[in-house]
Amino acid sequence: MIRKMSLVWLVLALWFAGIANVVADEVRYRPFTLASTSPGSVSDKLAGVRASLQQNGFEIAGEYAPYPGAHILIVTNAEMRKSAAGSDHGGFGAAARVALTESNGQVQVSYTSPGWMTNVYRMNGDGEAVARKLAAALGSAKGFGSEGGRKVANLREYHYMMFMPYFDDQVTLAEYAGYKEALAAVNKALSTGQGGSSKVYQIDIPGKEETLIGVALKQGEGADATVMATTDQGELKHTAHLPYEILVSGSKVYMLHGKFRIAQSFPDLTMGTFMKISGAPDAIEASLRAAAGN
Repeated sequence: MIRKMSLVWLVLALWFAGIANVVADEVRYRPFTLASTSPGSVSDKLAGVRASLQQNGFEIAGEYAPYPGAHILIVTNAEMRKSAAGSDHGGFGAAARVALTESNGQVQVSYTSPGWMTNVYRMNGDGEAVARKLAAALGSAKGFGSEGGRKVANLREYHYMMFMPYFDDQVTLAEYAGYKEALAAVNKALSTGQGGSSKVYQIDIPGKEETLIGVALKQGEGADATVMATTDQGELKHTAHLPYEILVSGSKVYMLHGKFRIAQSFPDLTMGTFMKISGAPDAIEASLRAAAGN
């Protein structure tokens, strides 16, 4: 009798474990989270959003207004930086981007979804703790940016389509004698606006010779306003796609491949729309090479 009961409990345990695995496997992430929508203007809401983020433990690393009616806060905290330090090129995920966007008399407050970013950048963990803190600070009405969402396995190997770049197809923009020299060269180039660039923020990764730097792009086919005017046509705005970033890691300066970086924020973008900005990835790379001092 005891053996039979043990067998029953074993079967039940395996059954429940199987259900848990299925549920976990079915979780789908989207690149952005809509926190709230309310009447008003960006100037009406900005101070409140900024204060709420800080009250919930986030540090504001920088701010960026890429075009009228849009304002982006780049935030980080010790937990995010620690997670970034734990994986190869995890520094790309050391920040979250919070956007306020005016649309049809309303202000959309949205942010990059930590679960999406953690997985698409192949970082340790699942980003859920950061997601809870952002939800506490700003709200979490719905995910958006990918109609059907994506599972973890897909995000860990995300690319737009066959023959398109993955996360680990980063572009090496420049190489220097060491980390200090690389960081100094980047900051010098940004201070003089090379490639139509300017610095938005800097986040140093703890325990590593690695720094994430946000870069605003203002000229050419890769300019932020130019790219977004074509790609960001939906009801819910992807403003938190911006700004682009470069990663100083050791003696090298990297960027995410332009086609990957755009596609991971716009996974449902049609090929027809992508072709309208076909010159943007190369133009972005040229600007970021200049911003890297190359």
